Amino acid sequence: MIESYSQQIIYPLKQGTPLLTSPDISSVLPIVLTLIFSLYTRNVVIGLFAGVISAVVMLTGFNPLAVLSELVKTHLVGTITDSYNAGVIVLMVFIGGFVALMEKSGGGPAFAANIMKWINTRARAQMAAWLGGIFIFYSDLGTPLIIGPVFRPLFDKLKISRQKLAFIIDSTASPVAILVPFIGWGIYIMGLMQKEFDSAEQTISAWSAFIQTIPFQFYAILAVVIVPLLVWRKVDFGAMAAAEKDSLNAPEANSNKEAPASQKSPLSQEKSTIAPFTHPNARASFVFVPLAVMAGVLAMMLVPLGFPFSSVPGSIFRAALSSAYFLAAVSLIGLMAWYKVRSLNSSVTMYLNGMSNMMQVAIILVLAWTLSSLGKELGTAQYIAEQAQRGFPYWLLPAVAFIFSGVISFATGSSWGTFAIMLPLVIPTSFAIEAPLFVSMGAVLSGGLFGDHCSPISETTILSATGSNCNQFEHFRTQLPYALLNGSIALLSFLIAGIYQHSAIIVLSLLIQILLVVAIKRAKN
Repeated sequence: MIESYSQQIIYPLKQGTPLLTSPDISSVLPIVLTLIFSLYTRNVVIGLFAGVISAVVMLTGFNPLAVLSELVKTHLVGTITDSYNAGVIVLMVFIGGFVALMEKSGGGPAFAANIMKWINTRARAQMAAWLGGIFIFYSDLGTPLIIGPVFRPLFDKLKISRQKLAFIIDSTASPVAILVPFIGWGIYIMGLMQKEFDSAEQTISAWSAFIQTIPFQFYAILAVVIVPLLVWRKVDFGAMAAAEKDSLNAPEANSNKEAPASQKSPLSQEKSTIAPFTHPNARASFVFVPLAVMAGVLAMMLVPLGFPFSSVPGSIFRAALSSAYFLAAVSLIGLMAWYKVRSLNSSVTMYLNGMSNMMQVAIILVLAWTLSSLGKELGTAQYIAEQAQRGFPYWLLPAVAFIFSGVISFATGSSWGTFAIMLPLVIPTSFAIEAPLFVSMGAVLSGGLFGDHCSPISETTILSATGSNCNQFEHFRTQLPYALLNGSIALLSFLIAGIYQHSAIIVLSLLIQILLVVAIKRAKN
């Protein structure tokens, strides 16, 4: 058994800062303010900043100049200069540059064009879009921007609704990305995890923890699997069934017609040029070669150290990933120049722009890390742990974490922001009451994804609707029944996993999903 977390907390004594030995309810004020401002403004950066400022005020007193000085010189600078944190930020920057190149290389549409000749039925079209979304695992935003415009004419020709295309895109964007540990999602999540493990003085590798959490990401797995299940059983329900019926009964395919303005996503009306970059010289190898280079670099740098069967130091792992992403980007730049798709200068500029696009993610990470450190000084985790030990059942933590994460993500439209808020609360609580750690973390990740799928204001909802060129609200309305079905199964699964803590519970979850879809099919007949 893990030693009680509340007995492990050590508070550093700073000059001018009192040592907090008996934290009370006021220690959770920064977290409360973070939630309030995040939900009210629907902006997690504002919420996290409010929480950080309030925590510094509690530690230094209400003197605006002193608060800002202490915030910058002690907390923000200290967070950024930490070797682990700096390594994560550098890696995220390399990932951002690579993803920008991949999305604008023309390789995705070229790959899709190569498989179009094999697609001549409704089922094949839906499965091809699903497989394409899985293949573009390196970017949750790349999926709607590539798969949507490429498959939209085919779906129109085969009279498959654009709502269905948006649903398939949304089911293979974030749900796939959140299961991959070596892309932006995984690196971001592991950064949050490692911070809490270090604060709790637990010798747990964030990489190992992420891998062990994957079987408990019930919602993500259910979201990915439901697409082929629906295709196999030839069933739709809720608003999607009506949309598919209307599309089938349409007098002619809309492959050569533009959707009316009333049916477009609001974002697509503002950005009518949202379409995948194409070029007659683009090749499918623009996708395969960089990924092969990445895999080769990782193998050469990590396999001699025993990876994946032996633990590799985090600094070496991050260095290997950074090197792999950089060399993969170099290979892609070389390919585009060789085939005269983009000039060297154009590719480098695009790469640098992609790096700069990770700034908001870096800001969220820095603020989340800073709030976690300040919470330790205030005794927030100790107070929550002590309250949880007074009778909160350990097996209920995953289900509660799933619900709270879902609510925050739904209200803010941000799953990443939800992780930054919830993981620093759930991880120390799970240590304190000896709740299943990996199940609890999986619940936070699943809840964040569930709320994101149910939210009409989330970025993936907007981009999925835009990529398929259907109305944003129509996508939200037709996807909601499927999200609620998967969310209900996930909640039940977390209640069970909270007690039995076995990775095989995902098999039970999938079995329940199959039985429910079959039952719906029979009820419709």
